[in-house]
Amino acid sequence: MHALVLVLVGLWCFATALMGGLVGLVLGNIRLPVLVLAASSPAAGAGANIGVSAVAALAAAVAHIRAGRIDWHLFAWMAPPSMAGAVIGGLLSGAVPGNALLIVIGLTLLAFGIDLLRANSSGRRAEAGRVSARAAILTGAVIGLLGGFVGLILGALRLPALLRFGADPFRAVGTNAAVGFALGVAGVFGHLPGGVDWWLLAVGAATSVPGAILGARLTGRLDERQLLRAVGLVLLVAGAAMVVQGIV
Repeated sequence: MHALVLVLVGLWCFATALMGGLVGLVLGNIRLPVLVLAASSPAAGAGANIGVSAVAALAAAVAHIRAGRIDWHLFAWMAPPSMAGAVIGGLLSGAVPGNALLIVIGLTLLAFGIDLLRANSSGRRAEAGRVSARAAILTGAVIGLLGGFVGLILGALRLPALLRFGADPFRAVGTNAAVGFALGVAGVFGHLPGGVDWWLLAVGAATSVPGAILGARLTGRLDERQLLRAVGLVLLVAGAAMVVQGIV
């Protein structure tokens, strides 16, 4: 593979990991088109993308763990059903048009982003508290299932759901990154039969780690309103990118 291509892939992965680490997302849907374009095949690029997502999520999660921004009860409720849903979605992915799902998920992200920005600007938001086990399990299973269908971790869909349920914004950011790592690991194993571009995975992982760590550290420098505004803006970008991918 051409060295210049690997350098450009590395720079893109660093930038997406930096922005994602700040708000507890891995932004795999923004990284995906570049990796697929550079990969030996679309399937190999998708496999590499999920692997990079797992590494970026782990790097960010470690920084959030050190800062005490992980809700371990919430993680224990969400991670298992999320992984189970992702496996089922992966097995059934051929039964549902992936483009249609991308458009629906993208529009949902846009709605979440707009709602979050409006709530933030008006000062209204649900009081932070503990998310119920039932809500966490159902949310994890449904989003895991959708992620399995389209081959993405979908932290951008999980995080705003947690915020709407009243989760503390900073702990929701950290917990979302930790759950994303669990899903990413499951996703890599699911893509092994179809092949993984290991060169892209190695370069993407190596450049995503410092970006994710730096972004996660910057999270603690924001106040709650700034964090929610950043999440809302990133959701708008991610949602728009997903809709475009679904249409194209």
